[in-house]
Amino acid sequence: MTAPSTAPAPSRGGRWIQQWDPEDETFWNETGEKIAKRNLLFSVLSEHIGFSIWTLWSVLVLFMGPEYGLTPADKFLLTSMVTLVGAVVRVPYTFAVALFGGRNWTIISASLLLIPTVAAFAVMKPGTSFSTFLVVGLLAGIGGGNFASSMTNINAFFPLKKKGWALGLNAGGGNIGVPVIQLAALAIIGASGGPRVLLGIYIPLILVAAVLAALYMDNIASVKNDTGAAKDAAKDAHTWIMSFLYVGTFGSFIGYAFAFGQVLQVQFGRTPLQAAYLTFIGPLLGSLIRPVGGWLADKYGGAKITLFNYVGMAAATGVLVFASMQKSLPLFVSVFVVLFVLSGLGNGSTYKMIPGIFQAKALAKGLEGEEAAAYGRRLSGASMGLIGAVGALGGVGINLAFRQSFLTNGSGTGAFVVFLAFYALCFVVTWAVYLRRPAAAAQSSAAAEAKPQLSYAEV
Repeated sequence: MTAPSTAPAPSRGGRWIQQWDPEDETFWNETGEKIAKRNLLFSVLSEHIGFSIWTLWSVLVLFMGPEYGLTPADKFLLTSMVTLVGAVVRVPYTFAVALFGGRNWTIISASLLLIPTVAAFAVMKPGTSFSTFLVVGLLAGIGGGNFASSMTNINAFFPLKKKGWALGLNAGGGNIGVPVIQLAALAIIGASGGPRVLLGIYIPLILVAAVLAALYMDNIASVKNDTGAAKDAAKDAHTWIMSFLYVGTFGSFIGYAFAFGQVLQVQFGRTPLQAAYLTFIGPLLGSLIRPVGGWLADKYGGAKITLFNYVGMAAATGVLVFASMQKSLPLFVSVFVVLFVLSGLGNGSTYKMIPGIFQAKALAKGLEGEEAAAYGRRLSGASMGLIGAVGALGGVGINLAFRQSFLTNGSGTGAFVVFLAFYALCFVVTWAVYLRRPAAAAQSSAAAEAKPQLSYAEV
């Protein structure tokens, strides 16, 4: 084991940091924390705008009245496909950090957001065909990829004990791009502006994010050229178990963010302005609470917080079924906001579990110190992109479920029943895999315990 270096990291020259050991407290306090927080800040900015562009069409469909010739089913299909692309591109975006470096890829990924924004600006008018809207909407999906590369990058900067907070803040700052673009749309609709005004605001913001990333972010050399980590992460069962759980938290958040306004319009007859007044509240609170979920997971264990969170999500969904059947708008909106908050809390706790799980595996393999930390960083960083991609597919499922429910029954009640059953299943999986301690396994663990090790209940 090499002696920890306390020399200042070479962060300003070629933007490449050759040695990075956040687990070394001296290095972290003298040099590392300042650099990590600076990269976190500008990562959040880029990811924030990426989320705004990804969820752009959840707002644009509110502008698209009868003159556009689209049915509610068309709009749900459009937002489903945008969500799908955002999920799929998260996989290559995760690889991109290792190929190009975190700073370099942040510049590229931020710049790519110009493509869907300029394209939407060009076609956003009555008379444009649905197929054209669909193609341009698919382009907006690339904004969803920024999350995966940002989380993979920031995971490498922070020590294990700070990851819940840092990843929660990074993701929450990105997630808040959803309510911000919805608030911007509310202001523009209220001022009788058109969708092109909204798009025109975001084009210069994209350029600013790319320039600031170039000026103030860094690459970590040890993360580059480790594309094999994604292959190793894909072979690990915990990657796919956590992907399933993340479908329940983040899939809910992004799916509801896309669908909430349309549900209010179709089921409760709200006008675009009335819907816009309500849609931003849930995503805003869900984004703000995400770092709290990470902090609670740091303090009490991510698995425990995730388990109780699913109880809350299932209970809230049960009330939504009742509110939907009773056509009670005040109750429906209130509980939907609670569900957004719980999904945000669960986003923070599930993502905290990921580095803890792989750290526990490193210790179980007999690794120690920096070797164990490096193993955990390598696999958790790689798995985050895969988990984020699969989790975002939950948003596709939610929009397709709403589409089918409205086509079949004229309301979203059927979809909420399906979501309730899914949250119950997530609860069972969380308990069975990460919190259940069979007597035989507990005795075996106690007998073999020569060194203190993390258990999955502590992740």
